[in-house]
Amino acid sequence: MTEQQPQEATADAHRFPPSRRRADWMFGGVYGTVLASGLLAALDQKGDDFTPHYDASWVIVTAATAGLAHGYAHHMASHDQGSAGHRWRLLVVALWNEWPLIVAALPTVLLLVVSGIFDWDSYGVTAVGLGLNTALLFAWGSVVALRVGYRFGSALLIGLADATIGLAIIVANALIK
Repeated sequence: MTEQQPQEATADAHRFPPSRRRADWMFGGVYGTVLASGLLAALDQKGDDFTPHYDASWVIVTAATAGLAHGYAHHMASHDQGSAGHRWRLLVVALWNEWPLIVAALPTVLLLVVSGIFDWDSYGVTAVGLGLNTALLFAWGSVVALRVGYRFGSALLIGLADATIGLAIIVANALIK
């Protein structure tokens, strides 16, 4: 039996890290939604021309860059033994696991693209976008809390806590502008 232990340890060293738990994608969803809200508020400047397609490109580029940076940081923070090829595969997995952050920014990107096509007013687009993202934060918190086993009432409170982040961005946007 002692002969098998080194083989098992060697096999464990070459495995991929365990897949993310079902709630881990909440981090990316919340982070991407908050990031998109902050960018939406910051890119809309009074007196400037409204450039929704330009703004949409910055939201998606920033979300993708943040996802790559976060995945890379996680990979570098968890030095793993193994071959260079194994470490490269782990890096790819770490980067791939950041997809929720990018997907969470897509509603804001889509809103900006549609607003550019239909020539909507920047104030209305920003207000709708921040409201939509606040509702999405509530949904992220509530749904994930239910999925990991919280009771309905507690899940709604967690959703409300997440939505409070969106409300804080709305208040900050109103105070700064």
